[in-house]
Amino acid sequence: MSLSKSVCHAAMVACAAACLGLAFSSAVLGADPPPDVTADGLHLQKSTKSTLVYVKPGAAFGKYDKVAILDCLVEFDKNWQRDYNSSATTRVSDSDMDRIKKDLADEFKKVFTKELTKGGYQVVDSGAPDVLVLRPAILNLRVTAPDLMTSGISRTVMRSAGSMTLYLELWDSVSNAILARAIDAQGDPGTIGQVSSRVTNTAAADSILRRWADILRDRLDAARAAPAG
Repeated sequence: MSLSKSVCHAAMVACAAACLGLAFSSAVLGADPPPDVTADGLHLQKSTKSTLVYVKPGAAFGKYDKVAILDCLVEFDKNWQRDYNSSATTRVSDSDMDRIKKDLADEFKKVFTKELTKGGYQVVDSGAPDVLVLRPAILNLRVTAPDLMTSGISRTVMRSAGSMTLYLELWDSVSNAILARAIDAQGDPGTIGQVSSRVTNTAAADSILRRWADILRDRLDAARAAPAG
């Protein structure tokens, strides 16, 4: 099944807005207070040190029981590669960066699909009045000890696998209107003496992704359970 014209349009708009989204997330999570109303008319609902939520006035989420998940944009924290390579014995290459970003984007789709499906939401790739489009990005990604797939045996003991920020927009698949935007920064709490590996890094990422998916599912459940009117 291919994406409908409405979802394709939302995807194109989302891609065009990606650079703006990067700048927006940096600004609102910085030192300056976030705006009460964004340039695209979303109103601030929640603001903490690590979390921002904006919603379109009058947006109703109770009608959505299906979601279309667009490909997740992934961007590392500024200068992460340079900073890591300045002190590491094994350098992170551009191809390593691309592989890590692709793996995390794939993991996002897998985890969100699993968690939302488990909650009774159907994941589709076509638009309809009951389909909510998710346009996600992972920003400010920092990996403490990336798996560089090098030969030989090495062990890196770490306290935390790293951190990342979710930038998520919710769109109506028929009207192509943006309904909400959420930004949330999370880090792996980790454990003392944890040995880094591809398995532990993936597990840490999955834990954060599940938390975000569960929050979204709970919010949609609450909207569907609320009385109409």
